[in-house]
Amino acid sequence: MNQSHKKTKVIFPQDMSSVRVAWVQAEWHRSIVDVAYHAFVKEVGCHGISDTQIELFKVPGSFEIPLVIRRLANSKRFDLAVGSGLVVDGGIYRHDFVAQSVVNGLMQVQLETGMPVLSAVLTPHHFHEHQVHEKFFQEHMILKGKEVGSACIQTIHLHHKLAA
Repeated sequence: MNQSHKKTKVIFPQDMSSVRVAWVQAEWHRSIVDVAYHAFVKEVGCHGISDTQIELFKVPGSFEIPLVIRRLANSKRFDLAVGSGLVVDGGIYRHDFVAQSVVNGLMQVQLETGMPVLSAVLTPHHFHEHQVHEKFFQEHMILKGKEVGSACIQTIHLHHKLAA
């Protein structure tokens, strides 16, 4: 097959100073979830988004994240939102119901509002509140914070391109 390939010009915003990001974070397991936020801020900072462009909102638990993000999306103040939390099996109920509700809620918000919503909500099957697991999940949340930061930058670039 003989096909000619045109090089597509990718349009990236040169100035990221107008980008506004909402970070909505659950308070449960705060010592673990906080590290994702700090890793995210550092990652997007490498791409021109300062910490003053990121507004942090804290909610009691992960279950509350989608509604708060929906209200923020409807405010039209933000270009993108990130939900972050740790949903663990506490032995009283099946945590997978909560985890599924949160992830489905985040997807519903972005489809209904058009504002991109990213997730740094972890749902481990095995978590015990002791030093070894807490250290493991803190390190994992650092990685998740960096990954969601990278996804944020890519998503902003894509949506800028789609709007052009």
